Amino acid sequence: MVDYHATNNQHQQSAPGGGQPYMEQPDEWDRDLLLDPAWERQQRKTFTAWCNSHLRKSGTQINNIEEDFRDGLKLMLLLEVISGERLPKPERGKMRVHKINNVNKALDFIASKGVKLVSIGAEEIVDGNAKMTLGMIWTIILRFAIQDISVEETSAKEGLLLWCQRKTAPYKNVNVQNFHISWKDGLALCALIHRHRPDLIDYSKLRKDDPVGNLNTAFEVAEKYLDIPKMLDAEDIVNTPKPDEKAIMTYVSCFYHAFAGAEQAETAANRICKVLAVNQENEKLMEEYEKLASELLEWIRRTIPWLENRVAEQTMRAMQQKLEDFRDYRRVHKPPRVQEKCQLEINFNTLQTKLRLSNRPAFMPSEGRMVSDINNAWGGLEHAEKGYEEWLLNEIRRLERLDHLAEKFRQKATIHEAWTEGNEAILTKKDYETATLSDIKALLRKHEAFESDLAAHQDRVEQIAAIAQELNELDYYDSPSVNARCEKICNQWDVLGSLTQSRREALERTEKQLESIDELYLEYAKRAAPFNNWMEGAMEDLQDMFIVHNIDEIQGLLSAHEQFKATLSDADKERESIQGIQNEVQKIAQYNSIKLTGGNPYTTITPQAINAKWDKVQQLVPQRDRALQEELARQQSNDRLRRQFANHANVVGPWIQNKMEEIGRISIEMNGTLEDQLNHLKQYERSIIEYKPNIDQLEGDHQLIQEALIFDNKDTSYSMEHLRVGWEQLLTTIARTINEIENQILTRDAKGISQEQLHEFRASFNHFDKDHSGALGQEEFKACLISLGYNVENTKQGDAEFARIMSVVDPNNSGVVTFQAFIDFMSKETTDTDTADQVVASFKILAGDKNFITAAELRRELPPDQAEYCISRMAPYQGPDAIPGALDYMSFSTALYGESDL
Repeated sequence: MVDYHATNNQHQQSAPGGGQPYMEQPDEWDRDLLLDPAWERQQRKTFTAWCNSHLRKSGTQINNIEEDFRDGLKLMLLLEVISGERLPKPERGKMRVHKINNVNKALDFIASKGVKLVSIGAEEIVDGNAKMTLGMIWTIILRFAIQDISVEETSAKEGLLLWCQRKTAPYKNVNVQNFHISWKDGLALCALIHRHRPDLIDYSKLRKDDPVGNLNTAFEVAEKYLDIPKMLDAEDIVNTPKPDEKAIMTYVSCFYHAFAGAEQAETAANRICKVLAVNQENEKLMEEYEKLASELLEWIRRTIPWLENRVAEQTMRAMQQKLEDFRDYRRVHKPPRVQEKCQLEINFNTLQTKLRLSNRPAFMPSEGRMVSDINNAWGGLEHAEKGYEEWLLNEIRRLERLDHLAEKFRQKATIHEAWTEGNEAILTKKDYETATLSDIKALLRKHEAFESDLAAHQDRVEQIAAIAQELNELDYYDSPSVNARCEKICNQWDVLGSLTQSRREALERTEKQLESIDELYLEYAKRAAPFNNWMEGAMEDLQDMFIVHNIDEIQGLLSAHEQFKATLSDADKERESIQGIQNEVQKIAQYNSIKLTGGNPYTTITPQAINAKWDKVQQLVPQRDRALQEELARQQSNDRLRRQFANHANVVGPWIQNKMEEIGRISIEMNGTLEDQLNHLKQYERSIIEYKPNIDQLEGDHQLIQEALIFDNKDTSYSMEHLRVGWEQLLTTIARTINEIENQILTRDAKGISQEQLHEFRASFNHFDKDHSGALGQEEFKACLISLGYNVENTKQGDAEFARIMSVVDPNNSGVVTFQAFIDFMSKETTDTDTADQVVASFKILAGDKNFITAAELRRELPPDQAEYCISRMAPYQGPDAIPGALDYMSFSTALYGESDL
């Protein structure tokens, strides 16, 4: 008779489909021991208990394994119970042929399940052959209880052993290496029970030196609480040098099946925890984005009205303080907000990438907080900022001119008022009524001299009025006092004109009676008056304030001053000629012994006054020289400041432009892994940040230029505003490029895309990105898809497929496809992610196959924080099978993936 163990091994080696055999070939020592009566006794008891654990489901059992299966009836019933399938109808006769037919039906059913029964025939079973019967039962156990056990793609026996090792690994004094002596002390069985049901056994109280007690504890607990019948005797296992492997495997497999449900629930709980953790993290990122966006928009909302405030100050000091406040805003307040805006865009892109990778719907910020809204608000801020700076500089120029005009007005008004003082009283005197003829002639000539002087002062009065009018047009803050003073001067001028005309008429009426006149005095008066007026004009010009903005203007003033100094010699000759007239009068008087009782009757301008004013002019000329030279030095200093700023700006401007172009090339080229590219970009970013002192130096130069009130610079085409915008764009571009690489790494790691695939994707993308813009047009993208094997040709089917793909990669219908959208599409096409159906299936396991779940079940299966998260967000279940407290896990799961609303 062939030993059923050997034939069983042959069957295992020829398992259908070329799969792993049920068990490995036992070695020679094992085959010898298989004949051991102790092993046969253990198998008989174990297999009998195993069969009864299934037969009792049909209300029957066996007592003698080789006798009770002889008629084939209970054997067929056992196969129906463990397989869940119906066997052919058994024959109820008592004859041997009926029994053989029934056993053959059972053996045929076993063979139909891919099991080869070698040398096991129906006759041996009907004859009660114990070894053949045990061999047949072991084949059934292998096929229906152990074959489907697989852990990490191992064979059935290895999978069951690996499962035992993992579950008992944390326990002291347990080292499962096989299915015989590793189980003799009972601790391995107790550890398996305690691992899954710690409430049934106090493992800490077990002793290694009490194997019988440990085994009986495990047998009793398994039978009472786990519905696993007692299949072994503790004494048989302890007293046998090497317990029967098949008996131990059969008994241990019952534990595996008993705890399989718990394993499945644990797997489902882990999947739900993972999905909920991703969702919680995404919600936190969304809240952080909303908070940061709100704060930035609120700051912009508060800042723009300040920049749009065009209420001018009345004084230069106040306007310069406004300019200083604006510089503080540029240096102190705005840079952190620039960084916040950049970080906000990075956080938004990272969040969208994580949502795409976890198969979640894209994040839509609340109304008014989109990235585009922030960019629009930021553009409004920069527009207001530019207008505010221009307004400040224009206002400073206006106030500077106003101060200059006001001072000029005061000087001219003071000179005119000094000239007019007392003239009205002179013109109203009646001295001509009692004067002699000579006195009248003198008065008449004196009046003619006054008229000449009056006409000479007409220009000054017109200048005073013109300056007052300009101050009014430029909205000078002290215009009322200027207008009042101007009006007083004009009224007084009109009165003087009227009085002058009246006095001339009176003198001319009496002129006929007055003939004597001193022609010499008259000549003196006529020449002294214009010369005196010229000296007053010269003194006024020499003391006149001036304002220039460049070297050419100051050099023009210097040239004019030199021309004026060239006329001084002729003026001095005129002065000496006038003084000669007065000397001639003195000579005539001395010669004719004439006693002069008063001054020149035709003029109040004395030779002393002319000399005094001439001396004053001589003093003012060098003072004017010094003032002009000082202004020349200031303008030369301003030119140095212009050149200093231009030298730095002409270096920094091209540097920023070159860096922008280099970043563009880096983002297109594929050098090394994504980590290499990321490290390269971060090093590049550090080098850019290290260049910041050059920007700060330029800011310092710019501040010196503004403090010096320099408004133009012909040495450079770069303005500070242009360089600031370029610097901010450079920082933002490098940060965005780094963020794109980080998102590609996230995509690669989450989707399992290899570095070679990413290189292939990038190469395909770059090949069709002809203009290196970082995005593909629709026709470029279609050509790229065709090169990758997609059927998007210009056919009806191809157009439909291309429209579907475009709806995925370009949901906003912008007409272009970015590289990130291209990577997301390719990764989605080649990898799998969690789906709403998978999460629903996981919840269904936790709910015990119900269409709803309770809060108690969630708290039992999930960590506390995630259980409460689900309870707070699940809607009540409304189905016909609902119970109080039932929760709808289906709508909750679909809402996680954007397929419905919570």
